[in-house]
Amino acid sequence: MPVRVVVAMSGGVDSSVAAAVLKEQGYDIIGITLQIWDVPDSIRSCCGFQAIKDAQRVCAKLDIPFYTIDTREIFKEKVILDFCSEYPKGRTPNPCIRCNQFIKFDFLLNKAKELKADKIATGHYATVEYDKNKRRWLLKKGVDERKDQSYVLYTMTQEQLSKTLFPLGRLKKPEVRNIASKLYLPVAEKPESQEICFIPDNNYPRFLKEIANQEPIPGRILDVYGKVIGKHPGIIYYTVGQRKRIGIASQEPLYVIRIDAEHNNIIVGLETDVYSKKFVATDLNLISVPELKQPITALTKIRYTHQPASANIYPVRKKFLNSRSNVISNDNIGLTKISNGVNPIDNRVEVEFNEGQWAITPGQAVVFYDNDTVIGGGIIETNYKSDS
Repeated sequence: MPVRVVVAMSGGVDSSVAAAVLKEQGYDIIGITLQIWDVPDSIRSCCGFQAIKDAQRVCAKLDIPFYTIDTREIFKEKVILDFCSEYPKGRTPNPCIRCNQFIKFDFLLNKAKELKADKIATGHYATVEYDKNKRRWLLKKGVDERKDQSYVLYTMTQEQLSKTLFPLGRLKKPEVRNIASKLYLPVAEKPESQEICFIPDNNYPRFLKEIANQEPIPGRILDVYGKVIGKHPGIIYYTVGQRKRIGIASQEPLYVIRIDAEHNNIIVGLETDVYSKKFVATDLNLISVPELKQPITALTKIRYTHQPASANIYPVRKKFLNSRSNVISNDNIGLTKISNGVNPIDNRVEVEFNEGQWAITPGQAVVFYDNDTVIGGGIIETNYKSDS
């Protein structure tokens, strides 16, 4: 019997070609579109009604079964509510990563099991390999550097990797378009969808006000010395590294270097102030190794469009209870020995770049690479320079 694969169909050219390639390779394909948000037909999106219609047309062309599943409630719970809670905290989340984590590679895999499928597949540009020596599944970059999506997949587990196919990982975008054209797929010339599907106009404050009923609270704008130099309409209008729409007259351009949500302040400075080297990342997920026992050096990426740079990653030691004194110790970074011989690892790391990086932003993901292999990643928690 051929291996049954559930393909996540977004109605775009990538997932369509993924399904076509797998069918040509002899897999038993089922196409599924996850309806995650209500989007007008006029908007290019991976989750609207038009996307469902396009995916259905592709499946008809390929002569494979097609289903839609309403995932709007779980999407709202795992992605929308998280997005709405992060911005008022002065953080800039990446909802696409959470969508992959909880919807495409959690919910969909469970649904595939119900359909007696062996694997799932998506149109992501990445590759999966099994390392016999490490006895671990590895996530690697796609061969198309411009389209590589391994960054947004760093949350994948060993089970998910073992049951996932990425048919486009060894293809480049022009090749994918060419395959779609040769097969006369109805989406061959369809343009790319926008980054955040549930905010089609990119007006985040409007979305937060309408969906989460969050009214922006005006506050103060401070310089790097703590001097009040202006007022802001609400911290949800700002992100680290922002230059436009600050509203402060200055001889030199001013940039947002920190968002102090606790005191409702925006801190601004010069371009040089936006660069920093150190930060802490939490919610760590490791792929190529089971844990970090020692500091490592890795290529480190702090946003999807960031060019990876060399950084040292240090495990953060947990606070622990000393059995003799019953006193809780402070966190220790690196290889500091603990007197009682216990050296537990927290789910956080301290990261230090060799050179300053632009706009290290709390809430964004950081992903660590060994050449083209994903070591793991986490969420940026705090930027040491901006907090000092």
